[in-house]
Amino acid sequence: MRVVVLFGTEMGTAEAAADSIADELSSAHEVSVYDMTDFDVDDLDAHDFHIIVCSTYGDGDLPTSAEPFSDALDRRPPRLTGLRFAVFGLGDTVYGDTFNRGGEIIAEKLIACGATQAGEHGRHDASTEVRARDMAQEWAATLDIPTLVSA
Repeated sequence: MRVVVLFGTEMGTAEAAADSIADELSSAHEVSVYDMTDFDVDDLDAHDFHIIVCSTYGDGDLPTSAEPFSDALDRRPPRLTGLRFAVFGLGDTVYGDTFNRGGEIIAEKLIACGATQAGEHGRHDASTEVRARDMAQEWAATLDIPTLVSA
């Protein structure tokens, strides 16, 4: 199954995590990585498995590169019935209730369009010594992604 990894980042950490996820999955799947800024919501395809890698900016906001994708989901919500996706979020627990909110926002919007979230929501904490790219790679190895496209 083709895997589409979409990242939203402010300072590049989510992009590095997305690349680590792609590296982990590329031996068993065709993997493409896109900045959310460069991905049209009309290209979301239920035949693909999508992975959202999104940081949180400021006090619970989306990073700049995720805003156009998020806005498009609001302006012209696609019908995403049958689309499965997983989320790996990045944040910092010093922000309390808004920790990892960026990934949650995108997940909520996809679910509102009919998509289904699969697997555990990965949540990296910048306050730890664990590198985001290392945690992302370990998280990706736990995903249950079908290896064949179902008809």
